[in-house]
This record gives sequence, structure tokens and C-alpha cells, in this order.
Amino acid sequence: MIGLIPEAISTRHGRFHTMRMQSHILSYLGSILWVVGVLMILPLIPFFWYYESEVHLLTVWAFLIPAIASIILGILAQRIGSARTPNVRDAMVITAVGWLLIGLVGGVPYMIGLHKNFFDAFFESVSGFTTTGITVFEGLDTMSRSILFWRSLTQWLGGLGILTFFLAVIFRGNSVASSLFGAEGHKISTTRPVPGIFHTIRILWGIYIMFTLVSLAAFRLGGMNFFDALNHSLTCISTGGFSTHDASVGFYAGHHFAHAGFLEYVFIIIMLAGGMNFLVHYRVLTGKVKTLVNDFEMRWYWGVIFGATVLIILDHLLHFSFDVHMGFREGESLFRTVLFQVASLVTSTGYATKDINAAFFPALSKQIFLMLMIIGGCVGSTAGGIKMLRLGTLARMFGNQVFRIIAPRRAVTPLVIRGKRIEDHEIERISALFFSWFALIFIGAGITAMFSDLNSWQSISGMASALGNMGPFYFSVHKMAALHRVIKLTYTLGMLAGRLEILPIAILFSRSTWK
Repeated sequence: MIGLIPEAISTRHGRFHTMRMQSHILSYLGSILWVVGVLMILPLIPFFWYYESEVHLLTVWAFLIPAIASIILGILAQRIGSARTPNVRDAMVITAVGWLLIGLVGGVPYMIGLHKNFFDAFFESVSGFTTTGITVFEGLDTMSRSILFWRSLTQWLGGLGILTFFLAVIFRGNSVASSLFGAEGHKISTTRPVPGIFHTIRILWGIYIMFTLVSLAAFRLGGMNFFDALNHSLTCISTGGFSTHDASVGFYAGHHFAHAGFLEYVFIIIMLAGGMNFLVHYRVLTGKVKTLVNDFEMRWYWGVIFGATVLIILDHLLHFSFDVHMGFREGESLFRTVLFQVASLVTSTGYATKDINAAFFPALSKQIFLMLMIIGGCVGSTAGGIKMLRLGTLARMFGNQVFRIIAPRRAVTPLVIRGKRIEDHEIERISALFFSWFALIFIGAGITAMFSDLNSWQSISGMASALGNMGPFYFSVHKMAALHRVIKLTYTLGMLAGRLEILPIAILFSRSTWK
């Protein structure tokens, strides 16, 4: 027994040393907390600006309480934690835990201000920050403006990534920034427009803010009031999809806005811009306009959008309109409706002018929509999904396999994308991600079917929407709000996994990470 005492002391000492070595993770999480705490004060501006009634007075405390708590806890965590550059594993842990914390804190205003339960509040908060856009809230048209603005702000912050905003606010050194910048995942391409991580972040956020302001001006020009224009400008370029109305963008045509068609085209343009690699935007702004059509991924992007739009229009005509005379106005309306939904889904925004589950879209159209929900936009964009670049790479890999069968044995067939050879480790990563993506969709669909009365088609669409950070699904919002808590928690984890491209979440739940 006496011999075991030194061993026990040594074990405890080892654990204490490990905890002390990992305390820098706490420091970074503390920094994230106090930044989010400061940001949570912003929704009080519309409260006082619009003189909201005493019915919504609780909204003030709904934001002040979590804001103050986050700032205090963040500062304490910074003081307790140490300063050390994180390695790749640490950066992944900081990213995954950071996003979980942000989701938890961001849901508190919904619990206090709207009396929502924890699962619904956490779900809505994560849906906002991950720019998924799935909502379990109804009655948006009469909701407090502060709550509506917070929902929109979470999507705008999550569009390029809350950690890139955190890096822009708190200078921690280039090595630290590079680790966290890469760990946040797919929103930013590995290629940088300029040398230096902070120069890159400033350029990306500059382009992001530019599109936000342009869309704000265009929405105002189309007849939106300032509050609606502001909120939609935040959720459009971020491809988030939260709206201030239960009817989403369809509200404006439904209420006979004079320029509803113009507004829908503005939404289409901004959504498509959000679904593009921001490096492409930088090149276009610096005079390289041909990148829009010459880039490998952009060709896939336009090709998928064009093909999906044509097929859905033909599918609709085949079922409804071949025997009916269609004039220019009817044809333009059909084209705009279909293009809007294709743009909304391929960019993972999730706005709607017409329910994708409506009879207006026949069976083939619904299948195409589901494929778009899985594919998503471009690498380095604000969109979700597995990304066009990976789809194109997988297609090129298949072509190489066919060529190897018919070519001479000594023929060299490297996988070349954008003039560069794709290394084996990157091919393995894409393949693993593709497999895990579909595995998670079917696991989530199975859990959905087990704990609900949704059919298999609806169950798959729900998890595909969550994992792809999409928003739409093949059942009603009311039904989504009534789903079992197990399903909501599954979708919440799916949204986080999709936003962070699975790896940080997998590392967070790996036993070896915490040894």
C-alpha cells in the first residue's frame, strides 16, 4: 500500500501538470466569451430606438444578464489561463468548445425574453451562429425587434466565422491566428489573397461589409423599411436565411409590395455572391473578372445552378403548364420563383418565396432540392454543404479511375485541380469527409424517424438541412418546433458539425483528446 502512494501522487501531479499546460485553452475561450458579451449589448439599440412597449421590457434584462455574465466570466477565464500558442489539436478543441459556448450564451435571451425552454433556445442560437436558418420560433411578425435583430446579428457574425471576428478584435500573434483561422474550417479557403493572416482577415471582412451595405441600400431602394432592410442585409450575404417575417421573403409579394420582384432579384444576386469563394470576389475587385468563369470551382457552381434551374422549370411545365398558354409575365414569374429557390438552397441561405414542399414543385424538383442541400456552395464562402470544389474533385477522381483502366499501365494520371496536383492526404481527407457527411445524415435521419412520426423522406431532409446548414426541410416549422428534444439536440450537433466540417467536433468527442 505504501508503495502505491508515490505512484498516486505522481498520477495526480501528472494530471495537474496536464491541466496547467492546457490552461491556455481556457484563456482563449475567455476572450471569446467577453467579445460575445459585448456584442450582446447591441440588440438593445433597436429596443430604445423604436420605443418598444413595456410588454417587451423584459427584453432589456434578456440581453443585459447574459452580456454582463459573459464579460465577467470571460475576463476571469483570461486571468486564470496561460498564454501559449495552440497546436492543431488545441486549435480544434478551442474552435469546437468555443462554438458550443457561443451557442449556449446566445440562447439565453430567448429563454429570458421569449420564455423558451433550453433546448429550443440552444437550437435557435446554434442555428443562427452556424447560419443554418432552421427555426423553431413562430410569430416573428409580432416579435420584439431586439430579439429579431439578435437572430440576424448571430447569422452575420457566423457567416465568415465568429473566430475570425474574434481574431480581428483581439491580436494574439500571427502563429496563434493561423492556428485558429485554419481550425474554424471550410468558410475560408486555404489560399490567402495577401501575405499575413490579419491582412487576409481585414480583406475578407471588408468585402463582407461591402456586400452588407450594398444589399442594405438595394433593399431600401426596393421599398423595405429600414429595420427589415437591415436584418435581411445581415442574413443574406451570410447565407443564413433568418427573416423578420414568418412568410420569409414571400411576405413582400404576399403583401403586394410594388417592387417585390425587384427585391427577389436582389436577394438572388446577394445570395449567389455569398455562396462564392470570397477569394474570387477579391480577384474580381482587383480587375481579374474572368475568374468568375475561368475558375474550376466557379464553373461547377454556375453549371449546377443552371442545370438545376432548367430541370426544375421543365419539371414544373411537364406537370402543370404545357397545356396552358404562358405569356411573358407568367414565364418570368416561373423563372424567378425557380431561380430564387435554387439560389437559396445551393448557397444554403434558406429563404423562401414558395414552400419547397408545395405541389408547385413536383417529385423531381424535390429530389434536386435535396441534392442541392447536400452539395452547397463554394469553399471559402459563407455557404454550407460539402462544397462545389469537393464535388468537382470527386468527379475528376472518377474520371481518372476510368482513364487508368483504358490507359497503358505506365501512364501517369495525377489528380490536377487549378493547375496543381492534389496530394494523397487531401484526397483521403475529402473521401473521409464525404463518407462521414452521408453517415451522419443517415444516423440523424434514423434518430428522427425513431422519435417522431415523420416519414423517411422528411427525416432525411431534416438532418440534411441541419448538417448542410441549409434551413428548409420537407415538413412545417410548426412540426419542427414540436419535435422531440432528442431530435433537436441531434440537429443542433449536426449544425455544429456541418459548420465546422465535422473534424473539430469529432476531436472534441475523442477520448484521446482529453488524455
